[in-house]
Amino acid sequence: MKEVVSRVSTYSADTFGVCSALFELGGMTVIHDPSGCNSTYTTHDEPRWYHSDSLIFITGLTEKDAVLGNEEKMIQDVLQAADTYKPRFITLLCTPVPLMMGTDFKGMAKLIEEKAQVPVFWATTNSMNTYEKGISWAYAMIAERLVTAPKTPSTCCSWQPSFASTGQGNKINIIGMTPLDFALNGSEKALRRCLTRMGLVVTSIWSMGSVYEEIIGSAMADVNLVVSYGGERAAKILQQRFAQPYVVGIPLYPIQSVLEKAIYKAIETKRVQYPLVEIRAKKKGEHVILGESVYATSIAAAWEQCTGQHMDVFCPVTPAKGTLLETDWQITSEGELMERLQSYKMIIADPLYKAIIPSSATFVPLGHEAFSGRMYQDDIPNLMKAFNDFFATYIESVNRHGNE
Repeated sequence: MKEVVSRVSTYSADTFGVCSALFELGGMTVIHDPSGCNSTYTTHDEPRWYHSDSLIFITGLTEKDAVLGNEEKMIQDVLQAADTYKPRFITLLCTPVPLMMGTDFKGMAKLIEEKAQVPVFWATTNSMNTYEKGISWAYAMIAERLVTAPKTPSTCCSWQPSFASTGQGNKINIIGMTPLDFALNGSEKALRRCLTRMGLVVTSIWSMGSVYEEIIGSAMADVNLVVSYGGERAAKILQQRFAQPYVVGIPLYPIQSVLEKAIYKAIETKRVQYPLVEIRAKKKGEHVILGESVYATSIAAAWEQCTGQHMDVFCPVTPAKGTLLETDWQITSEGELMERLQSYKMIIADPLYKAIIPSSATFVPLGHEAFSGRMYQDDIPNLMKAFNDFFATYIESVNRHGNE
């Protein structure tokens, strides 16, 4: 009963993480499921659904199909849709029912690829794992199968990347940016501007605001910036394939100079940099933030730079390497979280966590769409642009507590 959730929500599923990562890339994602998964994702977890097109389908698996198999029906439906919509690639996703059936996704993917003549990928997602694992798988697939080695000028096609006219400078990819962790509030544009001011040329943003050609051309970059756990595995693959180093962290205003130094050090040394663990004090604090590891630790590091006070991090999902300190925790149950929160004076978390926040603590709501969906999306701040504005009230409250 340790993993039972009774008072708060649960995080988005791995299946939806894949859908979010691939949403803008012109592929076709097919969720093998009776009904429900597609509508849950599109109407609750995907804020881009009503404003842009994406080929996300569900197979409509029936009870008879579940008992007898009938994989041929799914194959024909996928081929028919592929013939109609001409996707760049196809991704087949599993859910609990076909997982229990032992559906042969590998065999179906091979057969569909031969007939459709486009790359076909498959993942044994199960909707029981959380979203960051789905994002990680999708980005790893892109890094392994779709990103191509840089072409020489004589063999380049007529397409030119959007950064071609921005002048000289070291090139950088941003990996791990989806609306599940970064709301549609201009964060990706603000991050691009921030890196441009550092003298860097943004080659691609995986995967908010970059077209397919920019993503598969990521090998042209000198360095990668990992902004969530979902981007870590892909960054490692790109490092192995193209000798690209990477940096883990988000350059929020108070720590921009730290991240800038880390990026240029990575370019110079060709080695991975983890600046967040280097600048945070290794001691227990009176304040804590709950959330995705890279995002939460970047906020904690920025907070410490502003106030000189340490902030702990609780990560309810899989943490990225080089983020959590010994004073931080990967939380695995609601009961454990409730117990650990009792000792903190101030807590930053998604509004849905308020139900288990102790009355003695000051609660600072910070929405996370992977946890509460679109419920609070209009109130999620663009911290790349307005970090100080958002935390002004928080800092005032901290100073007030300190004087009491």
